[in-house]
Amino acid sequence: MGKLDDSYLQYPHRAYGMDHDRYEWSMQKNRKPVVWPNGKKVAVWVNVGLQFFPLNQKGVPFKVPGGMTKPYPDLRHYTLRDYGNRVGIYRFLKAFDRYGVKPTFAMNTRLAEKYPYLLGLLKERQDEILCHGHHMDALHYGGQNPEEEKELVKTALVSLRNLTGQSVKGWSSPAKNESMNTPDFLAEEGIAYFCDWANDAMPYNFKTKHGDLVAMPLSTELEDHFIILNNLHTAEDWAEQVKDAFRFLLEESQSMGGRILSLNIHPWVLGQPHRIGHLEGVLEQLASHENVWIATASDIMESWKSQTE
Repeated sequence: MGKLDDSYLQYPHRAYGMDHDRYEWSMQKNRKPVVWPNGKKVAVWVNVGLQFFPLNQKGVPFKVPGGMTKPYPDLRHYTLRDYGNRVGIYRFLKAFDRYGVKPTFAMNTRLAEKYPYLLGLLKERQDEILCHGHHMDALHYGGQNPEEEKELVKTALVSLRNLTGQSVKGWSSPAKNESMNTPDFLAEEGIAYFCDWANDAMPYNFKTKHGDLVAMPLSTELEDHFIILNNLHTAEDWAEQVKDAFRFLLEESQSMGGRILSLNIHPWVLGQPHRIGHLEGVLEQLASHENVWIATASDIMESWKSQTE
């Protein structure tokens, strides 16, 4: 085989460590250690996905994970998702209150519009709400018309801010899917942090055309949907994996500073009667540990920023 031409390795943004300019390259072990409030070692971020899956989903450019899979009308899956927002969520809230957990709710704007009783409850509780996009079939993707996507971001945020009365500083795209333009549109609309990139264990500054966002590490690997319905493990397996992750992060914190354990969970998955006990067991263990700080995404971000800026 002949030698490759030198032009093969010449392309835009080629640089040591990465080939883009969205964030500064750094090794985790070289970063300044973070200390959480009151000297806690592990910040626990419980992120609850409150989702609306349209019955007549278009699936552009792909069928979103967790969406409809049967011919229209797929009432089997539609009503199961609805169960989470009608029944499972109340089991979540009861567990959160029992163990003193302050969750963050990633809410589709369409769900906030369709379920005023649920939105009213979250507002009454004064829980943090971040925008989970317009709905689960309103995807952001490469090749999407930029003006169409820009309007989609704006519409979702303006409506959710009006409905919640909150500034809504966080964002999680449906299916964690983005185009190359999504972060720029988010920053332009006043978003402070987003949760789509799973490439780090700690927050980091993410550059956009409209200033920096903070990329918050919302784990996909520990997500209930991913472990139980994608990997086909049991709820008991999910709980054991969370506990394993916690033990490892606690040990890692001894040499690397404060760590983050993020749990992305859904009431239509763990809110089932045969699974909720495993969530309760995880929350009980974490909430009772002397080195755990259970906080909202914004609180964790602000603590991190105060030590790194």
